[in-house]
Amino acid sequence: MLTLPNFLTLLRLIAIPIFLAFLAQGDHAAAFIVLMAAGVTDAVDGAVARLTDSHSDLGAVLDPMADKLLLLSSFLVLGFTNDVPRWLVALVVTRDLIVVLGYGAVFIVHHAWMEVAPSRLGKLSTFCQLFTIGIALIGLARRDLPLDALRQGMGLLTAVTTAASGTQYVYRGLLWHQRQATSANASS
Repeated sequence: MLTLPNFLTLLRLIAIPIFLAFLAQGDHAAAFIVLMAAGVTDAVDGAVARLTDSHSDLGAVLDPMADKLLLLSSFLVLGFTNDVPRWLVALVVTRDLIVVLGYGAVFIVHHAWMEVAPSRLGKLSTFCQLFTIGIALIGLARRDLPLDALRQGMGLLTAVTTAASGTQYVYRGLLWHQRQATSANASS
């Protein structure tokens, strides 16, 4: 069933190629507007889902996937053009790969999916990543603005929150694995 939150998430997925097309054309102001609209739909879909109690399995998968696809594509494109530091791109991409591969490994070992629930630190990391991309786009659209210090500060904050949330998700995965292994040993 297509709920309003899922519809908003689908709009965010549709916005990704539009956002990337604006980036490819060098229209950074339009890319910024699409990025901000995507950020607003992310906030609204979550609020609507909570207010109307319309959580769904589809939404639980699509929502973080839409966030990750938008952010990863943003970091990769802006890293390729040296508009975001490549070390930060490597950190963001590596963190997400480790988390996704970790969930896959847990499934392979235990034949069960671990519940994927974003932590506050993970949400903060996503916000910082979004803000970092937004600042980069504003700087590209308005080169006359003195944003270097803000870009560097946000880059460092994004790096810290990204690394910390990645560590937290790995720790959660290890705890879940340990509980599963302990309960499997106790039942045998």
